[in-house]
Amino acid sequence: MGPRKRVIVAGTAFGRIYLQALARARADYELVGILSRGTAYSRACAQHYGVPLYQSVEQLPDAVDIACVVVRSGATGGPGSELAQALLRRGIHVLQEHPVHHREIGACMQAARQGQAAYAVNTLYPNILPVRRFLAVAEYLREQQGLAYIDASCNSQVAYPLLDMLGRLSGGLRPWTFAPVQEATGGHPFTSLNASFNGVPVSLRIQNQVHPQDPDNHSFLLHRLEVGCESGVLSLADTHGPVLWNPRLHAPRDSTDRLIMAGPGSERLAGPTLVTLDRQQPGSYHQVFNQLWPDAVIVALGELCRDIDEPARRLRSGLWATEVSMAWREMNGLIGMPALIEPPVPACRSGRSFRARPWTPP
Repeated sequence: MGPRKRVIVAGTAFGRIYLQALARARADYELVGILSRGTAYSRACAQHYGVPLYQSVEQLPDAVDIACVVVRSGATGGPGSELAQALLRRGIHVLQEHPVHHREIGACMQAARQGQAAYAVNTLYPNILPVRRFLAVAEYLREQQGLAYIDASCNSQVAYPLLDMLGRLSGGLRPWTFAPVQEATGGHPFTSLNASFNGVPVSLRIQNQVHPQDPDNHSFLLHRLEVGCESGVLSLADTHGPVLWNPRLHAPRDSTDRLIMAGPGSERLAGPTLVTLDRQQPGSYHQVFNQLWPDAVIVALGELCRDIDEPARRLRSGLWATEVSMAWREMNGLIGMPALIEPPVPACRSGRSFRARPWTPP
Protein backbone atom coordinates (compact mmCIF):
# COMPACT_ATOMS: atom_id res chain seq x y z
CA MET A 1 0.00 0.00 0.00
CA GLY A 2 3.05 2.27 -0.01
CA PRO A 3 4.13 4.62 2.78
CA ARG A 4 1.96 4.94 5.86
CA LYS A 5 -1.04 7.22 5.44
CA ARG A 6 -1.26 10.07 7.96
CA VAL A 7 -4.77 10.09 9.44
CA ILE A 8 -6.84 12.31 11.70
CA VAL A 9 -10.10 11.27 13.35
CA ALA A 10 -12.90 13.82 13.72
CA GLY A 11 -15.19 12.94 16.61
CA THR A 12 -14.53 10.82 19.68
CA ALA A 13 -17.92 9.22 20.39
CA PHE A 14 -18.15 6.44 17.80
CA GLY A 15 -14.77 7.78 16.68
CA ARG A 16 -13.33 5.63 19.48
CA ILE A 17 -13.77 2.63 17.14
CA TYR A 18 -11.72 4.40 14.47
CA LEU A 19 -9.00 5.25 16.97
CA GLN A 20 -8.81 1.59 17.98
CA ALA A 21 -8.67 0.60 14.31
CA LEU A 22 -5.71 2.88 13.62
CA ALA A 23 -3.94 1.54 16.71
CA ARG A 24 -4.40 -1.98 15.30
CA ALA A 25 -3.08 -1.01 11.86
CA ARG A 26 0.05 0.99 12.70
CA ALA A 27 1.96 -0.64 9.85
CA ASP A 28 -0.26 1.11 7.29
CA TYR A 29 -1.64 4.20 9.08
CA GLU A 30 -0.26 6.84 11.43
CA LEU A 31 -2.69 8.71 13.66
CA VAL A 32 -1.50 12.33 13.57
CA GLY A 33 -4.31 14.12 15.35
CA ILE A 34 -7.86 14.28 16.65
CA LEU A 35 -10.31 16.92 15.43
CA SER A 36 -12.96 17.74 18.02
CA ARG A 37 -14.67 20.52 19.93
CA GLY A 38 -12.20 20.15 22.76
CA THR A 39 -14.25 18.33 25.36
CA ALA A 40 -12.53 16.79 28.34
CA TYR A 41 -12.99 13.33 26.81
CA SER A 42 -11.45 14.44 23.49
CA ARG A 43 -8.48 15.93 25.33
CA ALA A 44 -8.07 12.66 27.22
CA CYS A 45 -8.18 10.69 23.95
CA ALA A 46 -5.52 12.92 22.38
CA GLN A 47 -3.34 12.49 25.46
CA HIS A 48 -3.87 8.71 25.47
CA TYR A 49 -2.82 8.37 21.81
CA GLY A 50 -0.09 10.98 22.09
CA VAL A 51 -1.38 13.22 19.28
CA PRO A 52 -2.42 16.87 19.00
CA LEU A 53 -6.04 17.93 19.47
CA TYR A 54 -7.35 20.32 16.81
CA GLN A 55 -10.61 22.24 17.06
CA SER A 56 -10.99 23.45 13.46
CA VAL A 57 -10.04 22.39 9.94
CA GLU A 58 -7.94 25.54 9.61
CA GLN A 59 -5.69 24.36 12.46
CA LEU A 60 -4.78 21.12 10.70
CA PRO A 61 -1.25 20.84 9.30
CA ASP A 62 -0.70 20.21 5.59
CA ALA A 63 0.76 16.77 6.28
CA VAL A 64 -2.59 14.97 6.58
CA ASP A 65 -3.59 12.32 4.03
CA ILE A 66 -6.93 11.01 5.32
CA ALA A 67 -9.64 12.31 7.65
CA CYS A 68 -12.15 9.92 9.23
CA VAL A 69 -15.26 12.03 9.83
CA VAL A 70 -17.17 10.32 12.63
CA VAL A 71 -19.49 13.25 13.39
CA ARG A 72 -23.25 13.15 12.81
CA SER A 73 -24.18 14.24 9.30
CA GLY A 74 -27.10 16.49 8.39
CA ALA A 75 -29.24 13.34 8.02
CA THR A 76 -29.13 13.02 11.81
CA GLY A 77 -28.85 16.69 12.69
CA GLY A 78 -25.08 17.19 12.79
CA PRO A 79 -22.35 19.13 10.94
CA GLY A 80 -20.40 16.09 9.71
CA SER A 81 -20.98 16.68 5.99
CA GLU A 82 -19.97 20.35 6.14
CA LEU A 83 -16.82 19.25 7.95
CA ALA A 84 -16.15 16.60 5.30
CA GLN A 85 -16.53 19.15 2.51
CA ALA A 86 -14.08 21.57 4.14
CA LEU A 87 -11.53 18.78 4.47
CA LEU A 88 -12.03 17.60 0.88
CA ARG A 89 -11.54 21.09 -0.51
CA ARG A 90 -8.17 21.12 1.23
CA GLY A 91 -7.23 17.97 -0.67
CA ILE A 92 -7.63 15.65 2.34
CA HIS A 93 -9.25 12.31 1.49
CA VAL A 94 -12.34 11.60 3.61
CA LEU A 95 -14.00 8.48 4.98
CA GLN A 96 -17.36 9.56 6.45
CA GLU A 97 -19.41 7.44 8.82
CA HIS A 98 -23.00 6.74 7.76
CA PRO A 99 -25.82 7.70 7.51
CA VAL A 100 -25.42 10.49 4.95
CA HIS A 101 -28.25 12.05 2.89
CA HIS A 102 -27.77 11.60 -0.86
CA ARG A 103 -27.70 15.38 -1.41
CA GLU A 104 -24.89 15.66 1.13
CA ILE A 105 -23.03 12.89 -0.69
CA GLY A 106 -23.40 14.87 -3.93
CA ALA A 107 -21.99 17.99 -2.24
CA CYS A 108 -19.08 15.99 -0.81
CA MET A 109 -18.31 14.48 -4.21
CA GLN A 110 -18.24 17.97 -5.71
CA ALA A 111 -15.89 19.15 -2.95
CA ALA A 112 -13.74 16.05 -3.55
CA ARG A 113 -13.39 16.98 -7.22
CA GLN A 114 -12.40 20.51 -6.27
CA GLY A 115 -9.72 19.21 -3.93
CA GLN A 116 -8.74 16.26 -6.16
CA ALA A 117 -9.44 13.97 -3.23
CA ALA A 118 -11.20 10.65 -2.66
CA TYR A 119 -14.45 10.45 -0.68
CA ALA A 120 -16.31 7.42 0.64
CA VAL A 121 -19.16 6.65 3.04
CA ASN A 122 -18.45 3.91 5.56
CA THR A 123 -21.51 1.75 6.28
CA LEU A 124 -19.30 -0.38 8.60
CA TYR A 125 -21.45 -3.50 8.96
CA PRO A 126 -20.89 -4.98 5.47
CA ASN A 127 -17.17 -5.08 6.32
CA ILE A 128 -17.58 -7.05 9.55
CA LEU A 129 -15.91 -10.44 9.13
CA PRO A 130 -18.98 -12.74 9.45
CA VAL A 131 -20.97 -10.45 7.13
CA ARG A 132 -18.16 -10.52 4.57
CA ARG A 133 -18.13 -14.31 4.76
CA PHE A 134 -21.92 -14.40 4.32
CA LEU A 135 -21.77 -12.01 1.34
CA ALA A 136 -18.99 -14.03 -0.32
CA VAL A 137 -20.91 -17.32 -0.09
CA ALA A 138 -24.12 -15.61 -1.22
CA GLU A 139 -22.31 -14.16 -4.24
CA TYR A 140 -21.16 -17.65 -5.21
CA LEU A 141 -24.70 -19.00 -4.87
CA ARG A 142 -26.11 -16.09 -6.91
CA GLU A 143 -23.62 -16.69 -9.71
CA GLN A 144 -24.16 -20.45 -9.73
CA GLN A 145 -27.91 -20.73 -9.17
CA GLY A 146 -29.48 -17.30 -8.77
CA LEU A 147 -31.32 -16.22 -5.64
CA ALA A 148 -34.98 -17.09 -5.12
CA TYR A 149 -35.50 -14.61 -2.26
CA ILE A 150 -33.88 -12.60 0.51
CA ASP A 151 -35.38 -12.28 3.98
CA ALA A 152 -33.97 -9.54 6.21
CA SER A 153 -34.63 -8.11 9.67
CA CYS A 154 -33.01 -5.22 11.48
CA ASN A 155 -33.51 -2.30 13.82
CA SER A 156 -34.23 1.01 12.12
CA GLN A 157 -31.02 2.46 13.59
CA VAL A 158 -29.00 0.14 11.34
CA ALA A 159 -31.29 0.02 8.29
CA TYR A 160 -28.92 2.18 6.22
CA PRO A 161 -26.13 -0.45 6.17
CA LEU A 162 -28.73 -3.19 5.70
CA LEU A 163 -29.63 -1.66 2.34
CA ASP A 164 -25.94 -1.69 1.42
CA MET A 165 -25.88 -5.41 2.25
CA LEU A 166 -29.04 -6.07 0.24
CA GLY A 167 -27.54 -4.35 -2.78
CA ARG A 168 -24.43 -6.48 -2.54
CA LEU A 169 -26.49 -9.65 -2.09
CA SER A 170 -28.62 -8.84 -5.14
CA GLY A 171 -25.69 -7.89 -7.36
CA GLY A 172 -26.87 -4.27 -7.41
CA LEU A 173 -29.58 -2.07 -5.99
CA ARG A 174 -31.15 -0.88 -9.24
CA PRO A 175 -33.87 -1.22 -10.13
CA TRP A 176 -35.42 -1.21 -6.68
CA THR A 177 -39.04 -1.10 -5.60
CA PHE A 178 -40.80 -0.99 -2.22
CA ALA A 179 -44.34 -2.29 -1.75
CA PRO A 180 -46.79 -0.66 0.68
CA VAL A 181 -45.94 -1.09 4.34
CA GLN A 182 -47.74 -3.60 6.53
CA GLU A 183 -48.11 -1.57 9.70
CA ALA A 184 -47.25 -3.17 13.03
CA THR A 185 -50.39 -3.74 15.10
CA GLY A 186 -51.27 -5.00 18.55
CA GLY A 187 -47.94 -3.96 20.05
CA HIS A 188 -45.94 -5.89 17.44
CA PRO A 189 -42.46 -4.31 17.35
CA PHE A 190 -41.75 -4.96 13.65
CA THR A 191 -42.98 -3.14 10.55
CA SER A 192 -43.01 -5.33 7.43
CA LEU A 193 -42.66 -4.47 3.78
CA ASN A 194 -41.74 -6.25 0.58
CA ALA A 195 -39.14 -4.96 -1.83
CA SER A 196 -37.14 -5.92 -4.88
CA PHE A 197 -33.49 -5.15 -5.63
CA ASN A 198 -32.05 -5.90 -9.07
CA GLY A 199 -34.91 -8.35 -9.65
CA VAL A 200 -34.47 -10.29 -6.39
CA PRO A 201 -37.58 -10.36 -4.15
CA VAL A 202 -36.89 -9.18 -0.60
CA SER A 203 -38.97 -9.41 2.57
CA LEU A 204 -38.07 -6.78 5.18
CA ARG A 205 -38.94 -6.54 8.87
CA ILE A 206 -37.87 -3.35 10.63
CA GLN A 207 -38.04 -2.76 14.38
CA ASN A 208 -38.96 0.88 13.92
CA GLN A 209 -38.72 1.84 17.58
CA VAL A 210 -36.33 4.05 19.53
CA HIS A 211 -35.79 5.01 23.14
CA PRO A 212 -35.46 8.82 22.99
CA GLN A 213 -33.00 8.98 25.90
CA ASP A 214 -31.10 5.81 24.98
CA PRO A 215 -31.23 5.40 21.18
CA ASP A 216 -28.26 3.03 20.91
CA ASN A 217 -29.91 0.37 23.07
CA HIS A 218 -33.16 -1.64 23.17
CA SER A 219 -32.86 -3.30 19.75
CA PHE A 220 -34.02 -6.90 19.61
CA LEU A 221 -31.37 -7.49 16.96
CA LEU A 222 -28.99 -5.63 14.67
CA HIS A 223 -29.20 -7.60 11.41
CA ARG A 224 -30.51 -11.04 10.52
CA LEU A 225 -30.39 -12.24 6.91
CA GLU A 226 -31.15 -15.30 4.85
CA VAL A 227 -31.04 -16.01 1.13
CA GLY A 228 -32.78 -18.91 -0.54
CA CYS A 229 -31.60 -20.66 -3.67
CA GLU A 230 -32.17 -23.93 -5.51
CA SER A 231 -29.94 -26.00 -3.21
CA GLY A 232 -30.76 -24.52 0.18
CA VAL A 233 -30.87 -21.53 2.51
CA LEU A 234 -27.87 -19.48 3.63
CA SER A 235 -28.40 -17.56 6.88
CA LEU A 236 -26.59 -14.94 8.91
CA ALA A 237 -27.95 -15.55 12.40
CA ASP A 238 -26.67 -12.19 13.66
CA THR A 239 -24.50 -9.35 12.38
CA HIS A 240 -21.59 -11.00 14.19
CA GLY A 241 -22.32 -14.54 13.01
CA PRO A 242 -22.52 -17.38 12.70
CA VAL A 243 -23.12 -18.10 9.01
CA LEU A 244 -25.34 -21.16 8.57
CA TRP A 245 -26.17 -23.40 5.62
CA ASN A 246 -29.36 -25.50 5.47
CA PRO A 247 -29.36 -27.92 2.52
CA ARG A 248 -32.77 -28.10 0.94
CA LEU A 249 -34.81 -31.14 1.90
CA HIS A 250 -35.62 -33.20 -1.17
CA ALA A 251 -36.29 -36.94 -0.99
CA PRO A 252 -36.96 -39.07 -4.10
CA ARG A 253 -40.04 -41.27 -4.40
CA ASP A 254 -40.25 -45.02 -4.92
CA SER A 255 -42.54 -46.88 -7.27
CA THR A 256 -45.38 -46.58 -4.74
CA ASP A 257 -44.98 -42.77 -4.60
CA ARG A 258 -43.63 -42.90 -1.04
CA LEU A 259 -40.62 -40.81 -0.06
CA ILE A 260 -37.38 -42.80 0.10
CA MET A 261 -36.08 -41.91 3.57
CA ALA A 262 -33.28 -44.48 3.94
CA GLY A 263 -31.21 -46.94 1.95
CA PRO A 264 -30.30 -46.80 -1.75
CA GLY A 265 -31.52 -43.65 -3.45
CA SER A 266 -31.47 -41.56 -0.26
CA GLU A 267 -27.76 -40.62 -0.33
CA ARG A 268 -28.48 -36.89 -0.44
CA LEU A 269 -30.26 -37.18 2.94
CA ALA A 270 -27.11 -38.47 4.69
CA GLY A 271 -25.56 -35.04 5.23
CA PRO A 272 -26.25 -32.77 8.20
CA THR A 273 -29.39 -30.64 8.13
CA LEU A 274 -27.38 -27.61 9.29
CA VAL A 275 -23.75 -26.61 8.73
CA THR A 276 -21.94 -23.75 10.46
CA LEU A 277 -19.61 -22.08 7.95
CA ASP A 278 -17.73 -19.91 10.47
CA ARG A 279 -14.37 -21.15 11.68
CA GLN A 280 -14.97 -19.66 15.11
CA GLN A 281 -18.03 -19.25 17.26
CA PRO A 282 -19.24 -15.67 17.89
CA GLY A 283 -17.38 -13.94 20.68
CA SER A 284 -18.45 -11.46 23.34
CA TYR A 285 -19.61 -7.90 22.78
CA HIS A 286 -16.25 -6.86 24.24
CA GLN A 287 -14.65 -8.58 21.24
CA VAL A 288 -17.16 -6.96 18.90
CA PHE A 289 -16.24 -3.45 20.08
CA ASN A 290 -12.50 -4.07 20.43
CA GLN A 291 -11.83 -6.27 17.41
CA LEU A 292 -14.63 -6.89 14.89
CA TRP A 293 -15.73 -3.26 14.48
CA PRO A 294 -12.20 -1.80 14.36
CA ASP A 295 -11.22 -4.47 11.83
CA ALA A 296 -14.22 -3.45 9.72
CA VAL A 297 -12.99 0.16 9.78
CA ILE A 298 -9.59 -1.05 8.55
CA VAL A 299 -11.31 -2.75 5.60
CA ALA A 300 -13.14 0.50 4.75
CA LEU A 301 -9.88 2.45 4.97
CA GLY A 302 -8.29 -0.06 2.62
CA GLU A 303 -11.06 0.52 0.06
CA LEU A 304 -10.59 4.28 0.39
CA CYS A 305 -6.88 3.84 -0.24
CA ARG A 306 -7.68 1.97 -3.43
CA ASP A 307 -9.78 4.96 -4.51
CA ILE A 308 -6.86 7.23 -3.65
CA ASP A 309 -4.46 5.16 -5.76
CA GLU A 310 -6.96 4.57 -8.59
CA PRO A 311 -8.93 7.80 -9.21
CA ALA A 312 -11.09 6.03 -11.81
CA ARG A 313 -12.77 4.14 -8.94
CA ARG A 314 -13.94 7.27 -7.14
CA LEU A 315 -17.05 8.01 -9.21
CA ARG A 316 -18.24 4.40 -8.92
CA SER A 317 -17.81 4.47 -5.14
CA GLY A 318 -19.72 7.74 -4.93
CA LEU A 319 -22.57 6.50 -7.11
CA TRP A 320 -22.96 3.36 -4.99
CA ALA A 321 -23.06 5.43 -1.80
CA THR A 322 -25.67 7.70 -3.41
CA GLU A 323 -27.91 4.78 -4.38
CA VAL A 324 -27.75 3.28 -0.88
CA SER A 325 -28.73 6.64 0.60
CA MET A 326 -31.58 7.17 -1.88
CA ALA A 327 -33.02 3.70 -1.19
CA TRP A 328 -32.76 4.37 2.58
CA ARG A 329 -34.61 7.68 2.21
CA GLU A 330 -37.39 6.05 0.18
CA MET A 331 -37.77 3.22 2.68
CA ASN A 332 -37.84 5.64 5.62
CA GLY A 333 -40.56 7.63 3.87
CA LEU A 334 -42.68 4.48 3.82
CA ILE A 335 -42.10 3.19 7.35
CA GLY A 336 -42.32 6.66 8.93
CA MET A 337 -40.80 7.97 12.13
CA PRO A 338 -39.80 5.45 14.80
CA ALA A 339 -42.24 4.81 17.60
CA LEU A 340 -40.96 6.10 20.93
CA ILE A 341 -40.49 3.44 23.59
CA GLU A 342 -39.09 3.55 27.13
CA PRO A 343 -38.55 -0.05 28.25
CA PRO A 344 -36.49 -0.88 31.33
CA VAL A 345 -32.93 -2.19 31.17
CA PRO A 346 -33.29 -5.73 29.78
CA ALA A 347 -32.59 -8.77 31.94
CA CYS A 348 -29.18 -10.32 31.33
CA ARG A 349 -29.20 -13.95 30.19
CA SER A 350 -26.17 -15.77 28.84
CA GLY A 351 -26.37 -18.80 26.58
CA ARG A 352 -24.74 -20.84 29.31
CA SER A 353 -27.82 -20.46 31.51
CA PHE A 354 -30.00 -22.01 28.78
CA ARG A 355 -27.56 -24.85 28.08
CA ALA A 356 -27.45 -25.64 31.77
CA ARG A 357 -31.23 -25.69 32.10
CA PRO A 358 -32.35 -29.27 32.82
CA TRP A 359 -34.64 -30.82 30.24
CA THR A 360 -36.01 -34.33 30.09
CA PRO A 361 -37.48 -35.71 26.86
CA PRO A 362 -41.16 -36.53 27.19
